[in-house]
Amino acid sequence: MPITAVNTDPEALTLTIVADFTVSPRRLWDAYLDPRQIEQFWGPPTYPATFLRHDGFPGGLTQYYMTGPEGDRSYGYWQWVAIDEGHSFEVLDGFSNDDGTPNTEMPSMRMTFEFTETALGSRLTTTTHFNSLQELEQLQAMGMMEGTSAAMAQIDAVVEDLTSFAADLATSAVLIGDDRARVSRVIRGSREQIWQAHIDPAILRQWQLGPDGWSMPVCEYGGEVGDALRTEWQNDETGERFGFVGVVKESDAPHRLASTERMVSPDDPNGENSPETFNEMTLTAVAGGTLLVYVITYPNVEIREQVLATGMTEGMETSYARLEREVLVG
Repeated sequence: MPITAVNTDPEALTLTIVADFTVSPRRLWDAYLDPRQIEQFWGPPTYPATFLRHDGFPGGLTQYYMTGPEGDRSYGYWQWVAIDEGHSFEVLDGFSNDDGTPNTEMPSMRMTFEFTETALGSRLTTTTHFNSLQELEQLQAMGMMEGTSAAMAQIDAVVEDLTSFAADLATSAVLIGDDRARVSRVIRGSREQIWQAHIDPAILRQWQLGPDGWSMPVCEYGGEVGDALRTEWQNDETGERFGFVGVVKESDAPHRLASTERMVSPDDPNGENSPETFNEMTLTAVAGGTLLVYVITYPNVEIREQVLATGMTEGMETSYARLEREVLVG
């Protein structure tokens, strides 16, 4: 059990939880910043969490839900206020509706997370600031402390797992929610390098080539909201051709880029008959490089299954390996 101290201060309207671990502060930090890891302990065992978005930068947003034993879902969010890389971060934490909008009928609170080194490893101090004594007592009555204790009891197993989230693992995809897939990979390079590699056409042409024997005759890209995107690949032997078009909808360099995407072909050059996806890329600094997370929202579960069955994940791994090998060398 990692929790070593709990202090409720009704005058300061705070609840402070201290937990000690036998891993480095960096390892513990990465567990909180990586959606693949935090969702394994943010919710109690009977209410596991699923993270739909996890930005990890000031002005960013985290969205998640916890699923109960009967399949019921409880939604929540963080608004990222401040971050001191590797040391502390501050968020506004609250409940949300099914559509992700804040639930104003429920209290929200400010939370700070501080990571410090100890003789045996690391210490996490979490301080929750409430708006009123009534809200503090309301959340305590709802079982906040019991739920937090049960959730944090799972952290040890996550941070001691040194293989599941290692930097040398290949690209992986998991299904989240009813219509999304989350693709993840740690890329050995800085966040700024990898951001540039995803928005600069000259760099994209060096690594996002697909299988051997294919070229990229069209690459129009950018990283500003409103930028039109178009990429086309060609089989240089057969002349077969396909590509994608889209528009940048959100951009916060070098952390997050979100855009629409439709497939194009010679028979459908503008993608008018192709289903549209919404692609959200988030870049987070972790030990060993930068964690790249793509959350792709599909029109429905059937299209999601069709796309994943094409070998999309394997193709992305081929490209990311080439990015490391040919662009980020040295």
